[in-house]
Amino acid sequence: MAGQSTRKRRKASDPWHQKMLAGWALACGNPLFRWARHGLHEAQEELPVQVSAVVSGYGAIHFNPKRRAEPEEWAWAFAHLLLHLGFGHADPRGKPARVFEENTSWLSDPRYPHPVYRAACCAVVDQYLLTLKVGRAPVDLPPTPGGSDELALTERWWPTGVPEQYRQPDFPDFFVGGAATAENYDHAGKFAIGISEAAREALEAAGRGVTHGKQEVPRSWDRALNWFVSSYPLLGALAAGMKIVAEAEVARGWDISIAAVNAEAAEIYVNPFAALTDEEWKFVLAHEMLHAALRHGERAGWRDHYLFNVACDYVVNGWLVEMGVGELPEGLLYDPELKGFSAEQIYDRIAGDLRRMRRLATLRGRGQGDIFGEPVPHDGTRGRYVDLDQYYHGALATGLAYHQSSGRGLLPAGLEQEIRALDQPPLPWDAQLAQWFDEHVPAAEKRRSYTRASRRQSSTHDIPRPAWTRPGESVRLPTFGVVLDTSGSMSRELMGKGLGAIAAYARARDVPRARVVYCDAAAHDAGYLPVDDIASRVRVRGRGGTVLQPGVRLLERAEDFPPDGPILIITDGMCDVVRIRHEHAFLIPAGASLPFRPRGPVFRMR
Repeated sequence: MAGQSTRKRRKASDPWHQKMLAGWALACGNPLFRWARHGLHEAQEELPVQVSAVVSGYGAIHFNPKRRAEPEEWAWAFAHLLLHLGFGHADPRGKPARVFEENTSWLSDPRYPHPVYRAACCAVVDQYLLTLKVGRAPVDLPPTPGGSDELALTERWWPTGVPEQYRQPDFPDFFVGGAATAENYDHAGKFAIGISEAAREALEAAGRGVTHGKQEVPRSWDRALNWFVSSYPLLGALAAGMKIVAEAEVARGWDISIAAVNAEAAEIYVNPFAALTDEEWKFVLAHEMLHAALRHGERAGWRDHYLFNVACDYVVNGWLVEMGVGELPEGLLYDPELKGFSAEQIYDRIAGDLRRMRRLATLRGRGQGDIFGEPVPHDGTRGRYVDLDQYYHGALATGLAYHQSSGRGLLPAGLEQEIRALDQPPLPWDAQLAQWFDEHVPAAEKRRSYTRASRRQSSTHDIPRPAWTRPGESVRLPTFGVVLDTSGSMSRELMGKGLGAIAAYARARDVPRARVVYCDAAAHDAGYLPVDDIASRVRVRGRGGTVLQPGVRLLERAEDFPPDGPILIITDGMCDVVRIRHEHAFLIPAGASLPFRPRGPVFRMR
């Protein structure tokens, strides 16, 4: 007894032991994990120094008493293990037998999971844990692998092995023990109860609004936000991380008619005097959350931000009407004829009528965009997110997975494509130009011909074999036209960059010559030039004003230019309206725009 009392006093005075207990309290303080607050034990067997703790299939967590870490690091480690239990990773029922086969390493106990399965489970848990903000994530946490669940990742990594960045230490952090019974492994049910408890507390916290006597009465926008958290998986994770600012002074000072949003602060600003129903508030909040999550403010780029905001409103409102989320308030931007169009395509359509478009109203008001570039100062302003792209993409991707797995109905194809596209970086302009060449400038097909002998094998030198040849007639070889703006506003650096890219891709497609026309105040026909000469030994004429239509007309009327030949126009955008009947594309500098709505693709050089 005396030895036991001495050991307890030593642990009570150990600051590292106290930090471990503080981390355990942080983890169990989250409603998701309260069911496990009595499951912490000291490891009886010695664990490696780098291993913080392990969890058994029964649900007992054994911590490493020799581990030195801060409370936030302990909280992350404990939450990681509890998610293994909640996701059923330590439950062998319903899983392929090989994921719990005997290892060939020194950990030969069949209770341990296979390293491939264990790495997949840890990757899925870390991806989910990033959205919970429990504790502090390791600085060397690998990026999201992109798999849907641990079994899908296991199947992907099984033939090739686990990628280096996702490999785990040799000592596993979870294992299976005892008989596989429902009583032993029903941690998923406890975790589901924890999710319900967390959702209930989030509803209560979000619903605290205007007090009526001693009982607080939730406001309309609070009830709408609560509905997303509890009943709409696609936007539930987003709604849980957004804050509604309903201050009359903020609405008045920033001319907010109904609502606006700032993605950086994850705040939706609403006008508390807006007379909307609960269903209309659902529509408004979903509208603003999609603006923030799809990063519409950052996607505007070189475009007019207000007009791009209007284009995004048409797209988002169309999606919400199609999905039946809430009710469209009167006066918002909605046009059924624009269904299936992207925001960029709608922008190109409306950019030519600036006078009329400036009178259109967003949720903020007439002539003003409802996407704020900076957080609006107000009482209780909070800090910014560390990684906005990761946060919004994680919330939307998780919501999409839950929405589809729960059978909540079909989503607009455009919305699903944009959510999935958040995980893919945009293609650079030269890669987009290469794709355009692949589509419209087919490579010359090789043919076998006996007109030229091929190399013969020494063993059968008496057998003639055909050689690979390309068509010899120049008119049948693939070609394209180039209309180059040589006005005074075009820099030589810009022309060199564009012509160099054209020559490289034409050479890759086995295009021997291209028809080149220089345009300034008049059109100058350079005829067919070898692709290597386009960027190196071309002498540019002109340097006057900019009129591109004569050059286009010259190509379209030329008898030696094929009727299906594509045309590439290189300009700085300071030109008149151009009408082109052939397949065509524009190559312009980044930040520039065309003074008309182009019918072909536009590539922007950076």
